[in-house]
Amino acid sequence: MAAGAGGGSGAGAAGAASVASLWSEVNRCGQNGDFGRALKSVNKILQISKDDATALHCKVVCLIHNGSFKEALSVINTHTKVLTSDLIAFEKAYCEYRLNRIENALKTIQGASQQTDKLKELYGQVLYRLERYDDCLAVYRDLIRNSQDDYEEERKTNLSAVVAAQSTWEKVVPEDLGLQEATYELSYNAACSLVGQARLNEAMKSLQKAEDLCRQSLSEDSDVTEEDIEAELAIIHGQMAYILQLQGHTEEALQLYNQIIKLKPTDVGLLAVIANNIITINKDQNVFDSKKKVKLTNAEGVEHKLSKKQLQAIEFNKALLAMYTNQADQCRKLASSLQSQSPEHLLPVLIQAAQLCREKQHTKAIELLQEFADQHPEKAAEIKLTMAQLKVAQGSVTKACIILRSIEELRHKPGMVSALVTMYSHEEDIDSAIEVLAQAIEWYQEFQPKSPVHLSLIREAVNFKLKHGRKKEAISDLEELWKQNPDDVHTLAQLISAYSLVDGEKAKVLSKHLPSSDTMSLKVDVDALENSHGATYIRKKGGKPTVENQQKEQGQGDVKKKKKKKKGKLPKNYDPKVAPDPERWLPMRERSYYRGRKKGKKKDQIGKGTQGATTTAASSELDASKTASSPPTSPRPGTVTAVPSASTSNMIPPRHQKPVGAAATKKKQQQKKKKGGKGGW
Repeated sequence: MAAGAGGGSGAGAAGAASVASLWSEVNRCGQNGDFGRALKSVNKILQISKDDATALHCKVVCLIHNGSFKEALSVINTHTKVLTSDLIAFEKAYCEYRLNRIENALKTIQGASQQTDKLKELYGQVLYRLERYDDCLAVYRDLIRNSQDDYEEERKTNLSAVVAAQSTWEKVVPEDLGLQEATYELSYNAACSLVGQARLNEAMKSLQKAEDLCRQSLSEDSDVTEEDIEAELAIIHGQMAYILQLQGHTEEALQLYNQIIKLKPTDVGLLAVIANNIITINKDQNVFDSKKKVKLTNAEGVEHKLSKKQLQAIEFNKALLAMYTNQADQCRKLASSLQSQSPEHLLPVLIQAAQLCREKQHTKAIELLQEFADQHPEKAAEIKLTMAQLKVAQGSVTKACIILRSIEELRHKPGMVSALVTMYSHEEDIDSAIEVLAQAIEWYQEFQPKSPVHLSLIREAVNFKLKHGRKKEAISDLEELWKQNPDDVHTLAQLISAYSLVDGEKAKVLSKHLPSSDTMSLKVDVDALENSHGATYIRKKGGKPTVENQQKEQGQGDVKKKKKKKKGKLPKNYDPKVAPDPERWLPMRERSYYRGRKKGKKKDQIGKGTQGATTTAASSELDASKTASSPPTSPRPGTVTAVPSASTSNMIPPRHQKPVGAAATKKKQQQKKKKGGKGGW
């Protein structure tokens, strides 16, 4: 027993020495960053003492450093009794965060009994991923205020990222936090914040500064290559291209986007955003390129890199691309999915309506829009504008006007009034157009009297009524307007002009109220006006007249030269003894002695008799030497010349003329063909 006991004591001492050496190995490997070897030593310790809390904790840390987050989380969940929440809360929350289990990470952090600085740092990251930007901003402000270590610059970078996200996605005007753009990350985030405020030129300058700072900081490291610098600059260049696209410089933006894609950056989120922006530039053009770019938006892990609004925009563009490529079922499927995810969003309904219109189902499209407007009254204005556009496209202008007038919040707007008056005028419904103007004037009379818009509407109504013969109504409006402002000379002049068309006496009476010419301050130099030459004559054609020509014109002002009449030329075969044909000015077909051409006479003469034989008359007609030597004769009444004129409009061009005997030759060739089809054998 004593031996046994002594043997046991020696084994215990050896085991303790072995464990101590293993812990020394773990400590040394941890300081050197060799967590793989450290993990092996920790596993050996756990073989000796499987419930050692410190060893289990070290194993979790080693697994996290090695990127084995699932295995680390499994160890934590397996040893919950040993690894309590107070001991392992940060490591558990961090594993859940890295595994994109953001909600679970939030619960773990909130369930911790003690909120350490590293837990607060992770809490800020979790809130940012959950897009709770106000809470996130408060966390980072507290950390910056109460922390003094070497990570202050990183915290300021995260704080500027939160401000940029608020400006971009929530359209919140950010407050000035006094963050200096000392690093390229801070300059980039400041540029993103300016983009959210639509201050694009300032944003471009911040991005250019970020690019310079990035090149400067990375070039100081000798191990960094030019390719590494370009890869780091890819996100800055991508934001530059986005600004160019917003400014309308699509060609430059597209060129920059393609340059970034050629670099093949490892950031799938950046690639997805760039591909989506290229698709928006292509629209319904270059759809094959857009289909290729869609694949980049479907890469694994994209949903964890982008915000909800970015992902939503990508899905909208996928649905539009399906519509442009005539994939109706795919378009409807994507639009319905988007509508189920965001029932209050307008764009999925508009995409479905657009697809129905492409299929010539305008009635169904209008019914779909009306149903959405009934369910979401806050979006009714936008929906009704679309419905009115569809009615106009169908040619139902009056129905479109009815829809537009049903939008209460826009009825009095100058743009809406102008559109309705134009549409009613197109339909020649002048009464309805005047009614629209009257209702708008009444609204401004009640809520914004004597405002510039109110007075402008009254003047436009007067002009419209005068244009369409409603003179009395126009005069009534002008009198009301003049009573409100008796010193308005312009209104008075317009009123006098209107009365001059109806009642001249009344116009004379009102004209007495006009200011006298003495009171009117006209800045006109009368002497200079009298000494001026007045309007000068400008020649439309030719150059400027020379001095000599002007002198000749002044000297010969009253003398007019008589132009000599030219004698008319007579035809060469004119015979003064013969009276000219009184019908010579009429076309030949309209003359009384025209009998028509004798068709088929020559055709009957040629080809009769034996082969090769011709009649004397035919041979003399076909003899070119005889016809060339005979002089031309002038046309006589009752005769038709056999020689066609060179200026005859119906003359067939040479390329269309057939050689003599072509028909006969073709006939003989057809007779020689053998039966048996095209083969010939």
